Amino acid sequence: MGTLGGHLVAALLFLIVALYYSVLVSFALLRGQRFLKSPLPPRDKRGRRWWQLVSGEAVVKVVFSLIVILPELFYPPGTNRMVMVDWEDPKRPFVFQDTWQHVTMYGFFLFSGVVDIVSQACQARQNMKLERAAEALAFCVLVVLMINHIENKSALESRVHALFMLPAFLVALVLIIEVWVPDQPSLWVLKTWMGLVLSNWLLHLGVLMYAPPSGQPWSGDNPVDLAFVTTFFCWHLGLGAVVLAAIYSLCSLWHHRFSSWKRAPGAEYQPCPLCEGSEEPEKFRAGAPQLDGGV
Repeated sequence: MGTLGGHLVAALLFLIVALYYSVLVSFALLRGQRFLKSPLPPRDKRGRRWWQLVSGEAVVKVVFSLIVILPELFYPPGTNRMVMVDWEDPKRPFVFQDTWQHVTMYGFFLFSGVVDIVSQACQARQNMKLERAAEALAFCVLVVLMINHIENKSALESRVHALFMLPAFLVALVLIIEVWVPDQPSLWVLKTWMGLVLSNWLLHLGVLMYAPPSGQPWSGDNPVDLAFVTTFFCWHLGLGAVVLAAIYSLCSLWHHRFSSWKRAPGAEYQPCPLCEGSEEPEKFRAGAPQLDGGV
């Protein structure tokens, strides 16, 4: 991932997931749902095909993780970074440190997807607490490895990755809390907001380090450049909130429009006309003997 393409691919995959959760959370809030995602029915009440046994989110985790892991090891074609130790050197030094850190990060997201599949397809009832714990572990590993990732880096790389750790840490914290206190709307919103910030900042991070729009590389030795990096990150906090609010607004319009379509014309509640002094009770009483006789 130590290239522009690697950062962009990872950022876009995180962004797709964050946008999906933004829509999911928006509709859950509009409908007043108790659960963000309802648990799956017992396994014996689902179909027998694999796509009926597991959720789409579990499959997406596995596929997206493989999309970013395989290029780390084998791109460009002919590359093989599966070696961890240079056995030809008498000192036996470790090699491809950044690659193995990236593979480890995404490997835990792959592990989270596998846990989801095992929980949903191999157990009689879905174990949602186990799934949340595995996802929380993946983000905790991401934060821990990022702490080491900024060592021996330039001041600019250290700053942008340190800022990246902030939303990642908050997402990990929310996921840990949800293991014991799930389905809290305030936690849904915070987790989704930080997911948007994380993905947008990762996208900006790659452009800033590898392809600055000005054509001039940023200088880590310039305090002004470092100050603007922090300023840009704060803008991303606001941008994430704006994007989430915009998605909520669009979902609200869709929700109310769809509800109005489902409501049939004239289906509104009308009071019963059988009140004192009306002709309806008399007609009903007059027709009652005839109905009894017909039966």
